Amino acid sequence: MPHNVDLIVLLAVGFGLALLCGYISARLRLPPLIGYLIAGILISPNTPGIEADLGLANQLAELGVMFLMFGVGMHFSLKDLLQVRRIALPGAILQIAVATLLGLAVAMFWGWSFGSALVFGLSLSCASTVVLLKALSDQGLLESVNGKIAVGWLLVEDLVMVLVLVILPATAVLLGGKALDHGHVASTSIWLTLGLTLLKVAGFIAFMLIIGKRLVPMIMQFVVRLGSRELFTLTVVACAVSIAYGSYAIFGVSMALGAFFAGMVVKESDFSHRAEEETLPLREVFSILFFVSVGMLFDPHIIVEQPLHILAVVAIIMLGKTLAAMGLVLFFRYPINTALTVGASLAQIGEFSFILATLGISLGLLTTSAQNLILAGALFSITLNSFVFSAIEPAQRWIRARSHLARLLERSSDPLAMLPDEMDQSYLRDQVVIVGYGEVGRRVTKTLMEQNIKVVIAEENREIVEKLRGKEIAAVSGAATEPSVLIQAHIMHARMLIISPMDILDIHRIVDIAKQLNPQIQVLVCAENKEEAEVIRADAIGEVFYAKEEMAINMSKHILHQIELAHQH
Repeated sequence: MPHNVDLIVLLAVGFGLALLCGYISARLRLPPLIGYLIAGILISPNTPGIEADLGLANQLAELGVMFLMFGVGMHFSLKDLLQVRRIALPGAILQIAVATLLGLAVAMFWGWSFGSALVFGLSLSCASTVVLLKALSDQGLLESVNGKIAVGWLLVEDLVMVLVLVILPATAVLLGGKALDHGHVASTSIWLTLGLTLLKVAGFIAFMLIIGKRLVPMIMQFVVRLGSRELFTLTVVACAVSIAYGSYAIFGVSMALGAFFAGMVVKESDFSHRAEEETLPLREVFSILFFVSVGMLFDPHIIVEQPLHILAVVAIIMLGKTLAAMGLVLFFRYPINTALTVGASLAQIGEFSFILATLGISLGLLTTSAQNLILAGALFSITLNSFVFSAIEPAQRWIRARSHLARLLERSSDPLAMLPDEMDQSYLRDQVVIVGYGEVGRRVTKTLMEQNIKVVIAEENREIVEKLRGKEIAAVSGAATEPSVLIQAHIMHARMLIISPMDILDIHRIVDIAKQLNPQIQVLVCAENKEEAEVIRADAIGEVFYAKEEMAINMSKHILHQIELAHQH
């Protein structure tokens, strides 16, 4: 051919096979991403037939990770991250330590050097944010408390991996590898490198929260005034890619992390919903390329050559990490449902594992065979991850059916799961029980308390409950779908139950429990949209409200009031 068409071949063949394999997977009731991984294997240099450019695929996959992290930033605000910091920060660090030690112990048993075993263990310790987001979205858990804890946990993991990627070259010689600059690194430079890295990350975060948070919304508002849709789309894409690259080039932060903060500052704009819609097709397209590129890296021969090694790797990822994470979540006194969700979220590895393995090879700490084991672990764990998520509900039912096991696992003496003993019992009469302290819950609570109406909040996020207790607001920790939570909120003596927007099945469970305990209770439900509101109204479980309808009613009242005033004058 007269010119290079590697990119066109990659896109044409990659998307074509991804479509075919994804369709077959969906027809077999399997997640489509399994088909995307198989498509990558089919065009891999390690399999016969069509061979696509792996270097190009990796660059496009990096764009996919950036756009996905940009989307997370638009969903997950700094306030959300701070709300789960007490479980996400220590939990992620301890889980990384456990998984790294497991990988290190197994690799040392195989006869690897300490340096190789350490990098191998670290590679198995970090889950894929891309895979997690897709799984949470498919399960409808992205906006839930459990989803926010899982995403916050993985964001902490990503930050730790950023530090590892910077520190590893400085310590490579000490670990038995080679330095990238072919020189020896003094021990003091390790601490200097760590200090500089922390300083750069802190500088980038400060820059984004102080300057970016104001500058990006201003730019978007200026472009919107021009009335050009393509310029608006270009502005959003330019913000995502430019900030991501700038964070890497100037501050030394990973591009994925840069894209995440870009999403956070775009969220501050009044046009964040439009920005999310405009970038959705790009995020979907590039996430498919990410899975195809993972498949392209994998060498299928290793399945035959080292099956026991692969089993050990998959066991560390899907059992060791998951059980460690679940144990930590239960230790922090969160419910079984949260433990199962976080455990399922971490039962896979992804993009940082590949980056770390590649760096390990360049530093002489890992072999190609070790990289293939990591890729095999990624391939199998990503493929099986959706099945792990689908097992959450059955596992929870199984545990609940064995009440002694549930009591053993969950916090039986958690002070936040019960109202304080010193609370005046007269307060717990004719109170309003509010399930969920989100935007709706906050506004309703404030209005009721200003009118001296008694309220009790039922909220899954322990940190929110702690803050409410600090403000002397009655609150209990736990999922309101559990009878014990509503009993602790004294639902049997309440005059009214207000339910924030949530899954319809959960709404039904909560109302059923509440009416069993208090048949006379009034129920008010906040719906996400018109369709959901109609379904809940058809079930006749209480009064239903949703934002657009209430806005229309209030606007109509205001218009009629203004017309009436005009007639009077």
